[in-house]
Amino acid sequence: MQLLKEGFAYIYAALSVMPFISFVLVWFAVYLIKKDKKLAVARSMDVSTALLVGSVTVLYNEVFNSTFGIYLLLLLFLAGFGLLGNMQHRKKGRIDAKRIFRVVWRMGFLGLSTAYVMLSLVYLTQILL
Repeated sequence: MQLLKEGFAYIYAALSVMPFISFVLVWFAVYLIKKDKKLAVARSMDVSTALLVGSVTVLYNEVFNSTFGIYLLLLLFLAGFGLLGNMQHRKKGRIDAKRIFRVVWRMGFLGLSTAYVMLSLVYLTQILL
């Protein structure tokens, strides 16, 4: 069991270093199996978001010499879920949690991708200077 846990941790760490490589790998795998580009992009975004959470957290912690990164991301995701839930409740009178989670997760991909690029550039600049 410990070996399986360590193996998963190493694979996650390796893919988190370059999450866009995992995006491409998942896209090709899903497209080859399902032959659906839209589904391939959606699944690639889902997997990459999970990897970007780890990458952005570590980069944030390194750039700002902090341990707050994961809590900030959790706060942002929860705030997004709350805002969209409130909007959906006002508009439709009910909440579809699955749909809200999907929207927040995919919006997280866009935000985390941007944060990854920006924090990577800042971190590389800090290392080089």
